Amino acid sequence: MSISQLAKSIPDSPTLRLNQVAKELRDRGEAVIHLGGGEPKSKVPSDAIISAASKLNSAEIRYTPSDGTVAMKKAVIRYVEDNYAKIVGPENIIVSNGAKQSLSVLLQAIVDPQDEVVILAPYWVSYPEMIKICYGKPVVVTPESGRFEPKMEEIEAAISSYTKAIIVNSPNNPSGAIFSEKLIAELVQFCEKKDIYLIMDDIYHKLIFDGRTVPSPYQFEKVNAEKSKLVVVNGVSKLYAMTGFRIGWAVANPKVVEAMTNIQSQTTSCPSALLQSAATAALNGVQSGVESLRLSLENNRNIMLNELASLEGLRIEKPAGTFYCFPDFSAFTKSSSKLSEFLLEKVKVVTVPGNEFGLEGHLRLSYCGSIKEIKEGVDRIKWALDPNSSNEIFIGDRKLVRDWS
Repeated sequence: MSISQLAKSIPDSPTLRLNQVAKELRDRGEAVIHLGGGEPKSKVPSDAIISAASKLNSAEIRYTPSDGTVAMKKAVIRYVEDNYAKIVGPENIIVSNGAKQSLSVLLQAIVDPQDEVVILAPYWVSYPEMIKICYGKPVVVTPESGRFEPKMEEIEAAISSYTKAIIVNSPNNPSGAIFSEKLIAELVQFCEKKDIYLIMDDIYHKLIFDGRTVPSPYQFEKVNAEKSKLVVVNGVSKLYAMTGFRIGWAVANPKVVEAMTNIQSQTTSCPSALLQSAATAALNGVQSGVESLRLSLENNRNIMLNELASLEGLRIEKPAGTFYCFPDFSAFTKSSSKLSEFLLEKVKVVTVPGNEFGLEGHLRLSYCGSIKEIKEGVDRIKWALDPNSSNEIFIGDRKLVRDWS
């Protein structure tokens, strides 16, 4: 078959592929533990379910405006005011089929062939490929310090006359790091000075721990809102555990929103009327579920860190948010892909290799599952890697014997 060069250059999503691997293993009856997932286990808010059921019962599920329903936009306007202290209008908002589509359509709207987009390692696995789909060039900034927050000088060194945008994800997937207020302020001011886009992927911005706060980029903005090149992307997948609903949004200047709407109208037409109804209800409804999820994740994080602490040679930076940690396993092997494959083969634990996020030697471990899964998953990892572990372990109803050193 004749496949385009672009299609040949774009791999599948490693995180989604591993979700499928975990499902297939479970379907075969394997006692697999999925520590690679990015899907909260909490229930979808009842407000969302009731609203969706009511919409279904009406039997009136039709096209919506390409940029989202009036009700959904109003909910986002309120959300932005409540959480960012920023007043925006409907002309500043586009609703999409997930935050992922919001990012993708945004990049299509602003990136020309050979334009450069700066991403900060470790980065979400889809950023480089989304940029390449627009025939742009991802430029990776990797902190020299070995920590997860780059210095502003490192970012500035990556800027060229071809730079169109910088993407920032804080709290960060995969590291759980929250970038400092100083860095966010410097980024906003730098992008305004250079007239380049600053894209804030804020999908985890309320899943934060230890009394931390996430600085709002709007507080540092100086330019007129009509000319602003600050874009904030968010959605309901993580905070509301509505991963399957696929509703997200972007907040941007009206010209960018108009361009994004034109592209979206020619591709997916509009977000689902049914799912927008559910998302609107989640945003407008009782918010206690978000805090409950946050507290649960903070507890799970503490348990995972405590379990990992006894693995000699492991280096780990305490996550400040999200539901991931990103330990450095390079004392055991330099290849994160080989290590991930080894753990899957030997002890049936699914992890995501760090090279997919731009940092070799690390594994992304998720703590959004049950406490039992976290403890047993880490126990299996320790058994596989620690030469001083006992020679045998039971996984499910099978006894495994160590046959490697």
